[in-house]
Amino acid sequence: MNQIMNARQKVVEKGVQILETSLTVGTWGNISCRIPSEDCFAITPSGMNYETLKPEDVVIVDFNGKILNGTRKPSIELPLHLAIYHARQDIQAIIHTHSAYATAMATARKGIPGAVEDLVQIVGGDVRVNEYALPGTPQLGINTVKALEGRNAVLLANHGMLGVGKDLDEALRVCQVVEKSAKIILFARLMGGAIELSQEDITGMRNFYLNDYGQK
Repeated sequence: MNQIMNARQKVVEKGVQILETSLTVGTWGNISCRIPSEDCFAITPSGMNYETLKPEDVVIVDFNGKILNGTRKPSIELPLHLAIYHARQDIQAIIHTHSAYATAMATARKGIPGAVEDLVQIVGGDVRVNEYALPGTPQLGINTVKALEGRNAVLLANHGMLGVGKDLDEALRVCQVVEKSAKIILFARLMGGAIELSQEDITGMRNFYLNDYGQK
């Protein structure tokens, strides 16, 4: 039960952070994280303000989508989170935002090229755009899983972006780096275009991030 409460608290904290850092506005976006010991995950409720969200508002759901704990209605994007967790056992947390520059790229249906070093390190390469599907539909989950293959981020066509990671802290860093990179690419294109890194360099930097970066 302590792990459930901890997960709920962390989801609430990340909700405040994405609002304070302008990765979303209002009640849009959604957040979830696995609770491995309980074989379930915590997900934000639908349409509630992050500033007033309390841990008990966060919904606990199993991997069939059944509510195990909580009185709130889960995010409309529950099918999206379920699809990602089923497809990617390495993913422990998901943050979906509506940040301005990444959403501009998603609206233009232009991926973010692998041209920024910290982007390729944390994401694994370029950021693809999924094929459009309506919010809240199972098809959105199918399309997103496909575009997310081998990556830690994806642009949701005409919608926003989604970052994943080994925990909520990493998922948030992914969202922040993708938003910064989208801004950089837009400015670079005003100066003639961004120069993509080679696949060899991308692979090398990704491996460095996974195996040697930070305090091990």
